[in-house]
This record gives sequence, C-alpha cells and structure tokens, in this order.
Amino acid sequence: MHNSEILYDVLIFLVAAVVVVPAFRRLRTSPVLGYLAAGMLVGPHGLAVIRDSESAHTLAEFGVVFLLFMIGLELSVERLRALGRYVFGLGALQVGITGCLIAGIALAFGTTREAAIVIGGGLALSSTAFALQLLIERGERATSYGIVSFAILLFQDLAIVPLLLLVTLLGEGEGSFLSTMGLAVVKATVALVLVIGVGRLLLRPVYRIVAETRSSELFVATTLLVVLGTGWLMSLVGMSMVMGAFLAGLLLSETEYRHQVEADIRPFRGILLGLFFVTVGMSIDITLIWRELPTVTLIVVALMVGKSLVTAGLCRAFGLSVGDSVRSGLILSQGGEFGFILFLTASALGLLETATTQILLASITLTMAATPAMAYAGARFAAFWAKRDKASVAGVEHIGEEHTDHVLIAGFGRVGQTVAKVLSTGCIPYVALDLDTPRIAACRAKGMPVFFGDASQIEVLNAAGAGRAKGAIITLDDPATAVSIVAALREFFPDLPVFVRARDLPHGRDLEAEGATEAVPETLEASLQLGAIAVTAMGASSGEVAGIIEELREDDYATLRDTVHG
Repeated sequence: MHNSEILYDVLIFLVAAVVVVPAFRRLRTSPVLGYLAAGMLVGPHGLAVIRDSESAHTLAEFGVVFLLFMIGLELSVERLRALGRYVFGLGALQVGITGCLIAGIALAFGTTREAAIVIGGGLALSSTAFALQLLIERGERATSYGIVSFAILLFQDLAIVPLLLLVTLLGEGEGSFLSTMGLAVVKATVALVLVIGVGRLLLRPVYRIVAETRSSELFVATTLLVVLGTGWLMSLVGMSMVMGAFLAGLLLSETEYRHQVEADIRPFRGILLGLFFVTVGMSIDITLIWRELPTVTLIVVALMVGKSLVTAGLCRAFGLSVGDSVRSGLILSQGGEFGFILFLTASALGLLETATTQILLASITLTMAATPAMAYAGARFAAFWAKRDKASVAGVEHIGEEHTDHVLIAGFGRVGQTVAKVLSTGCIPYVALDLDTPRIAACRAKGMPVFFGDASQIEVLNAAGAGRAKGAIITLDDPATAVSIVAALREFFPDLPVFVRARDLPHGRDLEAEGATEAVPETLEASLQLGAIAVTAMGASSGEVAGIIEELREDDYATLRDTVHG
C-alpha cells in the first residue's frame, strides 16, 4: 500500500510538471517558476491532490544533492583562479554586507539571533538558475557585466555549503554563535582534507578502469556511487549529504572525465531538482500569504532595491562602469533557490516559525518572477547612460585581469559581432578590438567587452591579453592588415591558435603561410552554404548535403580551386 502511495505521488508530480512547465516555457520564463506553480497547484494548499508528501520530499533532497554536485563539478581551480578577484573579493563582500544588513533589519523587527542569521544568509543569495539563464539567452554571458555577475554567483554557490552546515549546527542549539561558527569551519576543513586526500588517490584510477570497459551504463553507475557514497560518508560523521556531493564534484572537476560526468548526471539533476521546486511550491500557503500580502510586498521591494544598490555600489568600487554596475545589481537582485533550501531546513529544525518561512518563500518566488523585468530595466539604463556618458569608448588599458582564457577578436564589424554571438552562446568569454568609436560606444552600451585599439600593434595585442588568451579570431576585411596581425601573433605568441577571415583562396594561402591556424575564405564559404540550401530544397537529405560540403572543403578546397583556375 505504501509503495502504491509513493508511486501515486510521483505520478502526480510528473503530470503537474508536464502540464504546467511547458506553459511557463511559452511565456519565456524559467521552468523554476513552472515547478513552483505546479507544486502550489497539486499541494495541500491548492487542489490537495497530494496531502502526504514525505516520499516526494525524500526524492527532492536528492535533487539538492545533485545540484551541489554539479556546482562542485563546474568550480575548476582554473576558473576560480581566473576570476579570483571578483569571486573572493566582490562576491564575498556582496554576500557578507547584504547578509549583515538583512540580519540587522530582521533583529530590529524582533526575530531571534539564530533566525536573523538564517534570514540574512538566505536572502543575500541570488538565483543562479534565473540570472545565468537570462545571461545566456541574451548572449551576455561573456560581456563585462556578465563575467562579474557570474563570479558573484560562483561565490554564492560556494557559500551555500558553510551556510547549510551553520544552519544545522544552530539547530542543534549547542554553544554560542562564535563557537558554533568555529566548529562549522573546523568540521568543513577536516572533511575537505580527508575527502580530497582520499579522492585524489582513488578517483582517477577508478574512472580510468571504468572508461576502459567502454560501458556507458557502468560509467553512470560509478558517478552515482561517487556522489551518493561521498554524501553518505559525510552524513556518518555528522555532516550533510550535500557537503559530500559538493566535494565529490570538486574532485572530479580536475579530472579528464569531468565533461562526460556532467553530461551523464544532468538528466538526474534536472528531474530531481524539478521535484525539489515542486515540493517547495507545495509548502507555500497561498491563504496565509494573502493575509500577509503587505508584508510580502514590502520585503520584495526592499530586497530587490537594497540588493541592487549594494551590488551596484560594490561593482563600481571594483572598477566597473556605471552601466555595468547597475546591470549586475539589477540582475542579481532576486532571492535564490538556495534561500528555499536554507529556509526549509531552518524551519524543520525549529529556527524559523512557520508563518515566517511562508512569507520568505513567497518573497523569493515573487522576486524570481520579477527578474526578467529587472534585467530589461538594467539594459535600458545602460543604453541611456552610454548616450549620456561621453567616455563610453574605453581603450585597451581598461581591460582587466579577469579576462583570462578568452578569445581575442580583431575587428568588430558584421563578421566580428556574429562570431561574438556564437562565442557568447557557447559561454566562451571574448575581448574585441575595433577602431570605429560609434560602433564601440553602441556595443559597450549593450555590455559587450569591446575596446578601442589597433590590433596590428603588438603593444595593443599585449594589453588586450593575447598572452592569456585561448585563441584569436581576425575578422578584418583589409587583407594586408590581417596578414600583418597574423605575423605578429605568430612571432610573439607562437602557441596561440589563430583563425582568420580570408577574402579568397589566394589570401587564405598567404595567411596560412604567415602562420594562421586556419583561414576561412568568405566568398567560398558563402557559396558553399548557398549551394547547400539549394541542394536541400531540391530534395537531398541533410546527410548527403553535409557529405558534399565536407568533400569540397577537403584538401584546402582543392576541388574548388581547380574549378576556379580551370
């Protein structure tokens, strides 16, 4: 009987998600809001289709475990080092200052010290799911403000682990706050040292053996064993499972198996995390929130305005432009999914009253719903400020150390901007150089990292971080200048991959003779694409068309070259 009830609950969850989430997708908003709405619809405060959701809560906890595992997996040491100033400087200040301000306000309104700490920590965090999705959808992940916003989100993701540990220790009610905090730090440090020490000895050899079997099922099973096994071991020593999952991800992020693990685990994370948001929606009491609507509205407005001001002010102090600072502040003004986790955990431990938890959950949900509007307002403000600010054209001296492992684009005309959109969609950072000041001003108004500089000068290339770049793309339509830039890059940065837009085949051969990794003749590529469209329209399959195109590209367009000169 109990098994059938569990199956019934899960089926209702899946049906609600399948019906509600696509509707929110059509509205071009995050599926998180869809999951929350589905939970409110089927939960005890809605249609009451599900009343006892203990089994669903258990499954939802695994969603949080896999979320923390994925965060650890994405936090490579290389990425943290590249963004260190913003992650551990700006991010730490944003969480610390915002959390202290909110906690102080909560204390002034009569909450207990423990509750104030939980409320401050939970509301200081923003939504990685919402903010990052908006940055990627708008092609702004690689812009100046996108890089900084991502760095702040990275620190917030890191902060959830000690915050969860702190909430658990506060719930035990032993000792003073300082001793509790000290114990949390000691436990986390010991666990980190033990797990990293053992993990580095075992993980890579184990995965190597599993990879040699060429069994995708065994590979997935190994990853699940690592995630759940590490979480279980952490729970045995009094730590949370999410701490263990986070450490497992951190260890695997430094191995060559990281990308395969990420691809294998993503479906599990998506389904279980969706279930977590559904259970959060179920716990929201619409009737209580309606009674407390003035309080909820006040919290939503104060939180979004306050976080925007604090974050924008800190970004400005770290050297960002006014437009970028305001955009970062607005896009990070909401509460986040980790706030849900902290508040529900604190409520279960008796640190927060039920009514307070309901108000906080509703406030976070409403701030999430308002995020697209805040992002739009940020874009409009940046455009207005760029027109007002005559100094909106920045030189290469404004390129900061945060631009590391980026792609350097020389020329930001039609082709350069198209390349930048492709890079941004793939979450690859870039820095662009151009000499057209109106174009630079217009692009910088949109938050694009475009700087005034002559890419044919080695000093400019150095200042643009060519020595820290992963590659360079030359899109200039001046053949002689393109050749000279390739020659300079190859002389001073011999290991840097250089991809160049060539006018035609002879120009492409000149570029490759100077050391270009690959030269793409624009006239021939345009002809190939046009021919492919025509052949497809005549009834050829996509596979046949792809084969024809690749055959014509082989041997440096040899067939086409024969046709041209024949």
